[in-house]
Amino acid sequence: MSLQILTKEDLINFKIELLAELRTLMKGNEPNKKKWLRSKEVEQLLKISSGTLQNYRINGTIKWRKIGSTYFYCLDALNDSFDDNSFSPVS
Repeated sequence: MSLQILTKEDLINFKIELLAELRTLMKGNEPNKKKWLRSKEVEQLLKISSGTLQNYRINGTIKWRKIGSTYFYCLDALNDSFDDNSFSPVS
């Protein structure tokens, strides 16, 4: 049995390589990011109730589309609402 000793420099190099790999993996996932969210996902994202989300739909605060019986919300439109400071979620 051979004994290998890890040095502080070995651990620092491992950390650098690991962080570089994680950055590469995260950049690769961005194009696959969901473009449309369902109601439950928006409620969790904004930390609001389903009633509040319904009020936002009725008031036109949030843009949405309905397909069948399911409501969908464009993630880009939600982000634009936050960027414009025209939207402030209140639960």
